[in-house]
Amino acid sequence: MIELLEQVNHWHWLAFGLALLCLEVLGTAGYFLWLGISALIVGAILSALPLGWQMQWMSFASFGLITTWLWWRYQKGKDKKDDKTTTLNKRSQHLIGQFTTLEQDFPVGKGRLKLGDTSWTAVSEQKIEAGTAVEVYKVEGIILHIRQKH
Repeated sequence: MIELLEQVNHWHWLAFGLALLCLEVLGTAGYFLWLGISALIVGAILSALPLGWQMQWMSFASFGLITTWLWWRYQKGKDKKDDKTTTLNKRSQHLIGQFTTLEQDFPVGKGRLKLGDTSWTAVSEQKIEAGTAVEVYKVEGIILHIRQKH
């Protein structure tokens, strides 16, 4: 077994790295991507420097851990940023800033407003006449707060 490990050269590492990258293409969600890149790095280093088989495997393990950890840190930071700005499944939040023209007079307080293909409960602090453009400026639950467009 030791004889086989001592015969490994840079071509073996490059082939191993490419095989791992090919497995990644099959859809392993990034598990083999960084290991494949690490194997390619070890192959590139081995083509320039002679390393023993122990150092080759230690380098592969180190590069694999480092690249995977860096990717995990990058994704973790990206996910936190996305959590703050996402409005996925918050349909009413998409309505803030939208404009529509009233089809009928809107009373002070609560009333109904047609926006898109849906009728919404809306609140206004002033009476607004039909034909006036209004803006949705705030949403509380499923209640839209509207005001005249400036």
